[in-house]
Amino acid sequence: MFAFFFSTTALKCLLDVYPIQWNGIAVTKRYRLALYLLTFSGVVFRSEIAILVSSITFYLFATRRISITSVIVPAGLAGLLIGLLCSVSIDSFFWQSFPLWPEWIGFYYNTIQGHSAEWGVSPWHFYFSNALPRLLMNPITYLLCIPTALLNAASRRQSLDLIVPSMAFVGLYSLLPHKEWRFIVYVVPALTAVAAAGASWIWTRRAKSVIYSTLSLALVGSVLLSFTASTALLAISSLNYPGGEALDILHNKIGHPEGHHLYVYFDNLACQTGVTRFLERHDGPQTIIDVLEAQNTTSQRTWTYSKTEDPQALLDPTFWFNFDYVLAERPEKVIGSWDAIHTVYGYSGVRLLRPGEKSEKASESPNNSTVPATPSAKATIAQAWEVAESMLRNTVLRGWWVTLRMEPKIRILANGMNEAGEWIET
Repeated sequence: MFAFFFSTTALKCLLDVYPIQWNGIAVTKRYRLALYLLTFSGVVFRSEIAILVSSITFYLFATRRISITSVIVPAGLAGLLIGLLCSVSIDSFFWQSFPLWPEWIGFYYNTIQGHSAEWGVSPWHFYFSNALPRLLMNPITYLLCIPTALLNAASRRQSLDLIVPSMAFVGLYSLLPHKEWRFIVYVVPALTAVAAAGASWIWTRRAKSVIYSTLSLALVGSVLLSFTASTALLAISSLNYPGGEALDILHNKIGHPEGHHLYVYFDNLACQTGVTRFLERHDGPQTIIDVLEAQNTTSQRTWTYSKTEDPQALLDPTFWFNFDYVLAERPEKVIGSWDAIHTVYGYSGVRLLRPGEKSEKASESPNNSTVPATPSAKATIAQAWEVAESMLRNTVLRGWWVTLRMEPKIRILANGMNEAGEWIET
């Protein structure tokens, strides 16, 4: 998202050229700023932007908008040097390793050495057939609005300036086997801007004929439907972070002794589903908030966390003996005597319920769970949803319903081989 800000501002600079085409110096400055921002963000934040800046540079050069000496070299060198100065100096200090350029290391490891495929492989058309339609959400965007903007003479040139380099970037990035929507999210503002031009052209002609009137109504309806779908997907996506929920439960809803140092291990799935540094407890007051909350009993105990994936360590029984708690997807891989004190469920798909079928519970804890059943905003929303489901299903939908499938994702395990098992309140 840091890089997204710079890439969107750079695309804005490309459009700012049109009102000042009579001023050659001002036009050159806009193009230079656009390429500088893209280069800087690629060096500091996300290496894949190097492909985007390359596609935009080649397009502008091929259409004779820029020259090598006046735009490409100054913008490229400035973005590269200032970006390296910021990234290498700051990251080397915090990682205590000099010189360190994180984006180059990630690019070299994933792209040049080809390790990105280890994270999964998608077909070459994934971005075009799956990622972009999901990012744009509204199908009218790419089925109606974008073609309209490209066919309309008044908006064709500006639209091509955004569409061509953006699609070239997506096409080039499709050559890599590992694909994720976040790698191409930078083109969404460009596509949305072009779609907005097409939508505006249709809307301003809504009173001229029945066809334009119908298309305008379709635009309004599609926006409302997209908003509803986005809201529903937002609610569903909140169920994709069982790791973060498990860590919050471990910190705040499970009883711990005061004055003890607790050791916790996070497995791979927990780290991928919400466990972050922001949720970890400090080893002592480190911020103003920590000092203000110094009277809180939780601040009297310290925590140490481990996320190692060393296969030799994970097969060593003495390694596991050091931990008081483990957040694990598969408890059978954790060596030793462990008690599953709580299970966190996560989203696992959608299920169509027929008349007479009962919906599954969104989550439930094992019988030996030590987590108190305290009321929460999430529980209140769940109860309200159950009431709404009962009313709609029985009165309107005649027993049919669509529900979410929830499956056990993360287990909170307590070490039964040491004192940790005696600390948990029952």
